[in-house]
Amino acid sequence: MVGEPFVSSHTPGVLSLDPRLKLRQSYLLGISGGRDSVALLHTLLAAGCRKLTLCHLNHQTRGLFSSDDAAFVRDLAEKNGLPFEIGRMNVPRLAEQQGHSLETAARQARHQFFAECAKRSKCSSLLLAHHGDDNAETILFNLFRGSAGLKGMRFSSKLKVDRRKLTILRPFLQILRSEIDDFAEETSMFYRDDATNFEPIATRNRLRNEAIPLLEHIMDRDPVPGILRAAAICNEQEDALEDLLEHLQLIDPQGRLFLPKLRALPETLQRRALFNYLKANKIKDLSADLLNRCLTLLDPESPAKENLPGKKFLRRRASRLFVDK
Repeated sequence: MVGEPFVSSHTPGVLSLDPRLKLRQSYLLGISGGRDSVALLHTLLAAGCRKLTLCHLNHQTRGLFSSDDAAFVRDLAEKNGLPFEIGRMNVPRLAEQQGHSLETAARQARHQFFAECAKRSKCSSLLLAHHGDDNAETILFNLFRGSAGLKGMRFSSKLKVDRRKLTILRPFLQILRSEIDDFAEETSMFYRDDATNFEPIATRNRLRNEAIPLLEHIMDRDPVPGILRAAAICNEQEDALEDLLEHLQLIDPQGRLFLPKLRALPETLQRRALFNYLKANKIKDLSADLLNRCLTLLDPESPAKENLPGKKFLRRRASRLFVDK
């Protein structure tokens, strides 16, 4: 589904899963005990997807409430005859030790936990309950940072933790939070509420609870579908750009950028081709300034080497550009 356009229609008492999800496959299911992940569990079971391992990490951020969340997930798994993994991590201590925000430390802890679950269960496919409103928050977050344009989540993405590779799937990405709310009410679904979701302690919380409601008030409509449609159009354009660059075959058999072809392109395509090449060579911190400096190598009169992060270099030699140590 190119660009993953946003389409949503709610049937009372039913939530739709992304049609690309293979229901007979085995999955890990990241489950907090909250409304979204519990609704995903119920929807998966109703659709006949039963090869599930429930994975819950106790972040130890809410005292006994966190322990009760873990107990709730354990009960859910046992009632449905499903295997489960319950982990514990003192995320506040981890955040203090690493100098990270609580949000960042929690995300890293979850990734590490999911990788350990994947190793034990020999299953590398992880389901998460991100929905359309979560995606809109991600799009706004990236937009305001100015680093990724209208880039949000996709149905499928890859995650590498240490040497373990996970495939993350988001079957709820094309439904709205309001639809999950309706589903929970219509089915009298039990779930756990996390009061910290309503506290202004994280950027995402403020986007969710302050910025998006303000936009709704200003525009007199729910802004989320419009944000998602704009991102879908942007994704289609990005996919077309990637297809074009692949068709141009800018990389030679030795894995180097072929300069004559690169020089013939508009600067926008040159910049994107360089970005892709450096990213494929695992160069980090790809800032606009770094790309501008690398673009100077296309001028045959410029110095033939540019410094890269990680004590590497981008070199020009024999009408080729390549990463070197």
